Amino acid sequence: MTTLAKRDNKQIYRKGDTLIKLFDESFSKADVFNEALNLARIEETEINTPELLDVKKTDEGWEIITTFIEGKTLEELMKENPEKEDEYLEKFVDLQLSIFEQRAPHLNKLKDKMHAKISASKYEATIRYDLHNRLEGMKNHNKVLHGDFNPSNVVVTPQGEYYVLDWAHATQGNASADAARTYLVLTLDGKKELADKYLRLFCKKADIPMQLVQQWMPIVACSQSTKNIESEQELLDSWVNVFDFQ
Repeated sequence: MTTLAKRDNKQIYRKGDTLIKLFDESFSKADVFNEALNLARIEETEINTPELLDVKKTDEGWEIITTFIEGKTLEELMKENPEKEDEYLEKFVDLQLSIFEQRAPHLNKLKDKMHAKISASKYEATIRYDLHNRLEGMKNHNKVLHGDFNPSNVVVTPQGEYYVLDWAHATQGNASADAARTYLVLTLDGKKELADKYLRLFCKKADIPMQLVQQWMPIVACSQSTKNIESEQELLDSWVNVFDFQ
């Protein structure tokens, strides 16, 4: 087996034509099965994604086994070909918009997830109350949302096909929330210039005002805060506490 990535509570390996995601004992069984179920439901759409092959318990922890997609991530391609960043960003946004066209009616609802995250956050009751009210005021949609759509989760095969990986956070709901999440992820990754460029392009292609995406930013920042990553907290606090973007 070839190790592809190691994180705090999971490791990712390649074994032949399969990819194995191994979760340690700190990762809940429910979350493992929810990720696998999300992938199975996404497979029923027209989205290019790895095929779920197995979920099993081993001596080391739970494993999710999928087909391995040969290629490079969009993040790698952007680093290797900086002169093509705009071209890759166009593909990235087009791909995200194509995901929104899909429907997976059995996915969890975005609003349910966000309400739970707000309630679980460490913000004071007044802020949580305002966030819950803001969330309730958002329009109800049923678009497929990736939940962590960023260039590292898009693989481009040698044949030029685009595959979307890692559906652990998938829900159905309002597309502007997913765009706000992408903007947040890019910003937290130190790519503020790319994040701003992404947001402008997304809003242009989706033909929506930027304010609709910005209205979701305090909510997605609050959701991210439940991960309790100290280095992110200052930025997240600044987003959560700003309710009216200019």
